[in-house]
Amino acid sequence: MLEHAFEFGRELRRWRMSAGLSLQQLGQRVHYSKSQLSKVERGIKRPTPELARLCDTELRADGALARLVRVQHLLPPLSVPESHDEVWLMQLRKDGSSTFQPMSRRDLIAVGAASAFSVGAGEPAPSFPAPEGAETVVDASRLLFDQLRRLGQASGPASVLPPLIAQTHSVEQLAARTGPRTRGPLLLLASRYAEYAGWMAQECGDDAAAIWWTDRAVQLAAAGSDTALAVYAQVRRSLISLYRGDVTEAVQLATLALESDAPTRIRGLAAQHLAQGLAVRGDFDACMRSLDQARALLDQDATDPAQPVLGTSHVPDVVSMFTGWCLYDLGRARQAATLLDQETAGIPVHAFRTRARYGVRRALAHATAGDIEHACKITAEVLPSVGLIASATIAADLHRLKHTLSRHARQQSVRSVLPDLSGVTARHRPS
Repeated sequence: MLEHAFEFGRELRRWRMSAGLSLQQLGQRVHYSKSQLSKVERGIKRPTPELARLCDTELRADGALARLVRVQHLLPPLSVPESHDEVWLMQLRKDGSSTFQPMSRRDLIAVGAASAFSVGAGEPAPSFPAPEGAETVVDASRLLFDQLRRLGQASGPASVLPPLIAQTHSVEQLAARTGPRTRGPLLLLASRYAEYAGWMAQECGDDAAAIWWTDRAVQLAAAGSDTALAVYAQVRRSLISLYRGDVTEAVQLATLALESDAPTRIRGLAAQHLAQGLAVRGDFDACMRSLDQARALLDQDATDPAQPVLGTSHVPDVVSMFTGWCLYDLGRARQAATLLDQETAGIPVHAFRTRARYGVRRALAHATAGDIEHACKITAEVLPSVGLIASATIAADLHRLKHTLSRHARQQSVRSVLPDLSGVTARHRPS
């Protein structure tokens, strides 16, 4: 790590000197103090990805500095039962947390827990009562799915994950016990439940479970004669890799999905994630081309409106929102802040999780651009929702926001918001 810090510092100094800037001048442009930049140049202080991207932009280094900041995380392995005779174990705790473990019935007997499943063996798990207005079991299951997605916007992922898992099992079992006309739609719906469970698992900070549920969604969709979800799984894995710092894998997975023959919506989402990876790399031109491609593909989307939407459904113009965040990753914080302000205004008021996510990103973009007063105002507004949602991916941005604001701790607005911000970040540490 120290060797990488020294290499980065040496290159930063070389680019700065070529641009004819003093430490103080560069610090004013990237909103870092002269002493902080000096420590980075001397290899005493490790550079953050944000600083590298800001310096890339100001020094016109075309991503050369960002590529020197490597953050790699290894994804922990997930044990998958060898037998198809699978049992799902879930533990629910009073503090709101839960754990989920798939295992074979043979392994379950080995650990002496088989008796826990002796009641109702071979019967479908109880599902929620059919909502009013549902004419068929498919209609009822779809209405429940929509309600769970709405619940996922108004509460933390840990609270919505257990009923999602239960309903995935219920719908899968219903499909196994119904006729061919209903079986296909139920399997496709079960795959959407599983895909959303993977999303919520990632929000809980459990990437291994997120991948497991995404793979489960692919299996269910294939059983329902939909092979396109296998490509979407690559898009989901790309996002997980990006959050874990493996930009190379993220770009490779998104590229594979984009170059496939999947429906236009899936390829459009792949182009968005590819743009994110390219932005982290510091490749502005390629990033913008991918965003243009994403918009063109999503504009052609002919997805059946009766089917659940893959990806976010609460952002009016998802490509513009992605563009704002890509601009942040490219070190263009002021442009990012302007675009995020504009797009966040259109998010529905009931979508607390989406508003919290992009509220934190808005605050981070404004803080990085040096607009500290406005960043603190946004932070104060969004903290109550962040505390309610308890998302691992939001927590990662929240910690970056705290780090950025802490550099300006002498300002009154920062001193006012920092105690509450520190309290929330202490409760919601990123995975």
